[in-house]
Formats: sequence, structure tokens, C-alpha cells
Amino acid sequence: MTLTANWNYPTSVSLGAGRIGDVVDECRTLGIERPLIVTDPGLSALPFVGKLQDDCAAAGLGVGLFSGVHPNPTGEDIEAGLTIYRGGDHDGVIALGGGSSLDAGKAIALMAGQTRPLWDFEDVGDNWTRVNTSGVASVIAIPTTAGTGSEVGRASVILDAASHEKKIIFHPLMMPKKVILDPELTIGLPAGLTAATGMDALSHSLEAFCAPGYHPMARGIAIEAIGMVKEWLPLAVQDGQNIEARTHMLVASMMGATAFQRGLGAMHALAHSLGAVFGAHHGMLNAILMPYVLKANRPVIEDDIAGLAQMIGLEGNFEAFLDWILSLRKELEIPHDLAAIGITPDCAGHIGEMSVADPSAGSNPILFDKEAYSAICLAAIEGA
Repeated sequence: MTLTANWNYPTSVSLGAGRIGDVVDECRTLGIERPLIVTDPGLSALPFVGKLQDDCAAAGLGVGLFSGVHPNPTGEDIEAGLTIYRGGDHDGVIALGGGSSLDAGKAIALMAGQTRPLWDFEDVGDNWTRVNTSGVASVIAIPTTAGTGSEVGRASVILDAASHEKKIIFHPLMMPKKVILDPELTIGLPAGLTAATGMDALSHSLEAFCAPGYHPMARGIAIEAIGMVKEWLPLAVQDGQNIEARTHMLVASMMGATAFQRGLGAMHALAHSLGAVFGAHHGMLNAILMPYVLKANRPVIEDDIAGLAQMIGLEGNFEAFLDWILSLRKELEIPHDLAAIGITPDCAGHIGEMSVADPSAGSNPILFDKEAYSAICLAAIEGA
């Protein structure tokens, strides 16, 4: 089954195999004459990146490339990309890759016309109002993983290497002007990364579903996305060439990021903290943490999770949903505990302090204190 579509929610989206070929036309539509491609070193060596550069150059676009994005992008990455952006007199960004490249591309586009330092725009209070809006460059976002949904996000998660903290940089204009979802670009993603990024997409929708507050549209999107992950993620992991499964997972990922306007929670508070300290893969952290956070939140989410279980075709109770999560992780070969990826118990106290201060903690169903976060972290390390 071949799926193609054009949507305008929450931004302009083109979906379908081969749609990366639309980039030149999209640049022209947005008035971008000198795009800077922002990606990571691994992707930059792949043929489709070279072809994208050649297509842009053949169309008369002054294309450039910045491929210095780390798996957890740092403030230094943004500065390095910004130097190339300004040095090449670029006027727009093509952010290409996983969540790290998309976040870096959006941050470079934000900073293109700013005089303040990056950290002045951290998502705290009304810092976002400091942005010189006339200086924000347009972004075309092209994800190559189905996980973060950063292509429809208004923020970037950037590591402050000096403080070892992941900080959220936010402004409404950071939302890309155009998203291209091309499942062919995800075909080469190994099974392990397909699993970890897919579980990241699930974590977004699940935390959005559980977050307190009234936002039925976001909640509805979260439910649909969870059902899509349930159906299509195992197939995408089993057969990476399954273009239908890859397509649906790209859409589910985008939906998860749309849904978490409602909020995230303790999974992300802990994953941000652990990722900053240990450099571990964000999706893998969320995947491992998921059942431990569900159990910690159980006193206030049990009825909602029971309803969700029924809506996605499970027996309608909390235990059935938790069992599905545990079974899915096992099927995808996700480790059961954080110790399996090198995280040690001595970090629990520090991670608790970091997590309670993380912005995602504010929309968790229970406002855990630092001791509670430390306890969840320790349980996840020990597999308890």
C-alpha cells in the first residue's frame, strides 16, 4: 500500500515515498535561495544527502552543509552551525535527520538573527519574548527517524555542556514552515534504532495522554498514535523494508509531538537528566523508564489507562496495559533496566535533583519530589 498526502496540521506536511524530491520547489515557495542543510556526520556521507545537495545546486540554490551535530546536540554545535550559516550568507535551513539534527537546525534558524546568547531563550518564564522575530529563518524539516516528532515542535532540546543539563529552547516561530515525511529515508535505520525511536514516539503520546489539564484534541491524537505504534512498530522492526509500516510510524511520531502540547512527564524529566549526564540515547531511556514511571503514576492514572487499554484493543485494566508495554519491550529487545546500558546506582540522588527541576516534571500526573524521582531512577536501574 502506497500512502501519499498533503496536510496543513499543525504545519504544512507532505507525506509519501520520494517526497524528498520536493525540496527545491519548497525552497522556492518559502523564498529560500541559499539553504543550509543541517545534519549529522553519519547521514552526511549517505548518497541521498549528496543528491539533495546536487539537486539544490542544479536548481541554482546556494546550498551549504553543516554536518557537525552530535547525538545530543550542544550549544557549541549550534554556534558552529551558526558560523557556517552566517559565513555562507544562508537564508533558510533544511534540517535533515533524527531529532538531534532537527533540533539543531531549528535552533540555528532561531539564532540566525539574534544578538543574545542561546541560553537567553531557554523555556523559562517569558524568555521567549526576547526573540527578535524578524531574524528567525524558515526551516524545512525532513525526519529520517520515527521518534521525536521534532519536525512539528516549537522547541529544541540542547545540551549545556558546561552545566551538564539539557535545556529547552522555545519560540512559536521555531515550528518548521514545511515538513517532508519520506518513509524511504527511514529504510536504512537498523532494527535497534527503529525500536528505540519508535518507543520514544510512544512515550510522547503516552505522557500526553496521562498529563493533567483539559486538551481533548491533543488527547485524541495521542490515543490514535498509541494505537498506530501498537500495530506498526513491531512490523517496522521485523522488516525494515516495510514501507507501509515505516510510513505509519513517521505519522505516529509526528502525532506524538503534536499531542504533547498537552504536556509530558516523569519519563522525559528522567530521560533528559540521564541523557545529559550519561549521553545515552533519548528514545532508549524513555523505553526503559516507561513501565517504572507508569507504576509510580498508577495511583492517579489507573482508570484512564484502563480506558486507554480498551480503546487500543486490550483488556480494559491497568495490568493489561502494563503487560503490553513489558511484552512490547521484550519483543523489540529493549533492555529491562538502566544498568544494562551502563547507568549506575550512585547517580540516583543527583538525577532526582535534576529531574524535579526539568520542565517536563511540571505536567506529570503526580508532582514528584526529588526523593521520588531518585527512587524511580533507582528502581529502573535495578529492574525492580
